[in-house]
Amino acid sequence: MKVGIRCDAGARTGVGHLVRCVALAEELTTRGVTVHFLSDLGGLEWAAQQLLTRGLPWHPAPYDAVGLVAAADRLELDAVVVDSYELPPAHAAALRASGRTVMAIVDGDLRGLPADVYVDQNLDADLAAPDLPAGAIRLAGLDYALLRQAVTRLRPPSPPVPRVVAAPRVVAFFGGTDAYRAAPVVARLLIRTGMECTATVVAANPELRAELLALEPGAGQRLEIIEPTDDLPKLLADADLAISASGTSTWELLCLGLPAALVWVVDNQIIGYGRTTARGLAAGLGHLPALRESTRDAAAAVDVLRKLLVSPSARAALAAEAWAAVDGQGCSRVADTLLNR
Repeated sequence: MKVGIRCDAGARTGVGHLVRCVALAEELTTRGVTVHFLSDLGGLEWAAQQLLTRGLPWHPAPYDAVGLVAAADRLELDAVVVDSYELPPAHAAALRASGRTVMAIVDGDLRGLPADVYVDQNLDADLAAPDLPAGAIRLAGLDYALLRQAVTRLRPPSPPVPRVVAAPRVVAFFGGTDAYRAAPVVARLLIRTGMECTATVVAANPELRAELLALEPGAGQRLEIIEPTDDLPKLLADADLAISASGTSTWELLCLGLPAALVWVVDNQIIGYGRTTARGLAAGLGHLPALRESTRDAAAAVDVLRKLLVSPSARAALAAEAWAAVDGQGCSRVADTLLNR
């Protein structure tokens, strides 16, 4: 069987769509399926490396629906997975009309995409019941979270017990591009806590790195600034606290049972942020623009971080709830459904 994946990445698009599609591709290839990516990666070297290092063939994104079907014919694809906020519904419709199974990975809104299978991996997505095309099915909720093997292999067999340490290890990252420059904002909040910690902060580009290096940590604080790395899951597994945007990486943090503090960066993250923090699966720091502009919101975020840094019990409560929420088997369940169709 041959499966195509139509998804993109870019400086503004981010890499979340690509990362979850790579996770599904890993599962499919372990079952002997050939997977081809049809993608515009926006010139991001890190994104391209995710495909090249896994031996996943990558082809330019077709311009229109006719080109997409022609590419599917040329590659002899049996099914196509689409994951994009920008892809016109006509592209998915053309694929279905060509006799191929179409799986759409969505976040709430189906966007009018016609498909045979819909996957919405978000928390409480199973509580919604959108209208589906005749014969289509929907896989919804965290049971279908698409997580890379680099993450699931590190999932502990039981909820991790946070360490009692004087200087907790913190990892802060905000996607492959950090398009809205969250890293320096959060690093300043960490410094303002005044608490001892060792923080590894991912700088997505040289400008962010320069801004982070210019910061002056307080007594007992250490900032290590690194480039985007494939070793991030290992860094997270060894951390005492993670700080991240409330995007697709949230489900990776939950799977690892990692105490996390989330920032919502763009509007399409607010629902996931609200649900995750309300359920006690992660702590909430607030909206990124407010953390820049509002003294009160920034002070509240500093208080949240200070509590997590000084309280192993607060971290333990988050770890237990997080670990129980995501079991890391989502890719297997989604692959089962796609292949059975």
